[in-house]
Amino acid sequence: MTEYQKINLDDYIQSGEGAQALTYTRKDGSALAKMFLYGLGAETVEREFRISKAVYEAGIPCPKPIRLVTDGERFGAEYEVIAGKRSFARVISQEPERLEPLTLKFARLGKQLHATPANTAVFPDMKDVIRPWIEKSTCISDTLRKRLLEALDSIPSQKTCLHGDFHIGNIITNGEKDYWIDLGDFSYGAPEWDLSMNYYLAEYIPDMYMDQLFHLDNATFRKHWNLLVKTYYGFQTPEEQRDYEKHLLKFVAIKYAFGVCKRHNGQGEPNPRTEGLVQAFLDGKAPGNFE
Repeated sequence: MTEYQKINLDDYIQSGEGAQALTYTRKDGSALAKMFLYGLGAETVEREFRISKAVYEAGIPCPKPIRLVTDGERFGAEYEVIAGKRSFARVISQEPERLEPLTLKFARLGKQLHATPANTAVFPDMKDVIRPWIEKSTCISDTLRKRLLEALDSIPSQKTCLHGDFHIGNIITNGEKDYWIDLGDFSYGAPEWDLSMNYYLAEYIPDMYMDQLFHLDNATFRKHWNLLVKTYYGFQTPEEQRDYEKHLLKFVAIKYAFGVCKRHNGQGEPNPRTEGLVQAFLDGKAPGNFE
């Protein structure tokens, strides 16, 4: 296993919380430690750290990775501290009038990222990131597995960069420069892999979870999505946007199933509710919001 340096969290102050990790800033301000939650092994940490280093070395703006660390129980990594940083989501929650300019900037930065050729010797194809989870996980049925793999195979590969967890919570700014963060699924492929996440978040995340994730409500995130997709693609009519959102449903189905498999570490029994939702997406249907 890669060498980890032991840290004492008494030297840090907790500064953030995410779905898979807590962040702690050193009291002297020299580094930020991202500590993954109990049960997430070293392999997850090392992959994100390795990918983050490759992104940084490719010149894509992100905090500099420093070292792998452990507190003796959890694994994590230290990164450069971006003084005065806030995520775009946090800025919008605190200054709602900045929704439009930050969404326009997010669209521009996303298009720029998606137009950047990926070093395919370093970064994986998003399809190759997803495929093993779909193939091996017991938490999806064989019937759904077959449909998902057929859908995955039908998507043409593209060799431009993807963030992999593309949303306004994963881009930060200090007011002068913007940085991508949480780069563990950075890869290459069709931009729909990234855009589909925002459509899903806008349409299918209940207010309670939207507040936990982004400090926003559903109505605000839907405004963000509508402006993002129109700006990104230059849609002129609602019909154009609806057609595109229908096109995204296949990506939503695959990424949702992928997320379920990862969250359960590929283990467990198929959930009928999850199976029904993914089947509906694969059928080109957009079911109503759910919790």
